[in-house]
Amino acid sequence: MPLKIGLTGGIGSGKSTVAKIFELLEVPVYYADAASKRLYHTDKVLIAALKHQFGEDIYAGDQLDRDKLASIVFADKTKLDLLNSLVHPPTIRDAEEWCARQQAPYVIKEAALLFESGSAAGLDYVVGVFAPPHLRIKRVMERDGSTRDDVLRRMNQQIDENIKMKLCDFVISNNEQELVIPQVLALHQVLLRLAKHND
Repeated sequence: MPLKIGLTGGIGSGKSTVAKIFELLEVPVYYADAASKRLYHTDKVLIAALKHQFGEDIYAGDQLDRDKLASIVFADKTKLDLLNSLVHPPTIRDAEEWCARQQAPYVIKEAALLFESGSAAGLDYVVGVFAPPHLRIKRVMERDGSTRDDVLRRMNQQIDENIKMKLCDFVISNNEQELVIPQVLALHQVLLRLAKHND
């Protein structure tokens, strides 16, 4: 079984960019957000639970109306917590099955809500990607065409970034002052050594 490494960071921190660098180093990466989007359409138990909790009309045929679901959950924290409680267990299970199929010395699970979902408990180490709030806001506004208020609302749904980084075993700084690639290359060597000792 490969060493299991979590990769997390707040919205706009650049964790997906860091994940892509690891992929270039031939490290398998599991993207939890992409997996949950797939499970919304393939996991029959999850689909039934979502329809039961949020209404049959959040699906048009077999396609989830993501905008409709977002308008429900982002307006009500209780409903967002409910959605997460439904989506996280099948995603964690899917990640574990994926991990068991990998042959690399270590694998990465990239997820924004690694600690919030409880999935950090099943990992060997966690890497955090840190960027200051003003940069994160700017990046998300440019990337998604979001308003500043939209981005702040989404940031407020996640645990405080400073607390999150303290929970991580390693931190990569993506503040546009330190180069990211050398940090990833150095960490890659550390993780390979840890994986070797794990055998």
